[in-house]
Amino acid sequence: MAVLQITTNNFEEEVLHSKEPVLVDFWAVWCGPCQMQGPVIEEAAEAFPEIKVGKLNVDEQGEVAQRYGVMSIPTLIVFQGGEIYKKAVGFHSLEEIKKLLP
Repeated sequence: MAVLQITTNNFEEEVLHSKEPVLVDFWAVWCGPCQMQGPVIEEAAEAFPEIKVGKLNVDEQGEVAQRYGVMSIPTLIVFQGGEIYKKAVGFHSLEEIKKLLP
């Protein structure tokens, strides 16, 4: 499954109202660790087809990042049933991401 671009406009529909769990990568273009995390997020989208995977640019969508207390990036948040299931800050390998999933 392709990685979705999550924005303020589609966050509610794609994340909060999703039937399946959603992994959201909060990132920014200028962030080195975020650039390392990006390819792993792409891998996760392929490796775990039972979940939805998205990326949210904190510089462009600051309102959503602020709402969920994202202070450092990359931050990975797994949502299930519209609620935060797990949250992890910093770079994470595919194996570590697997442990975050329901």
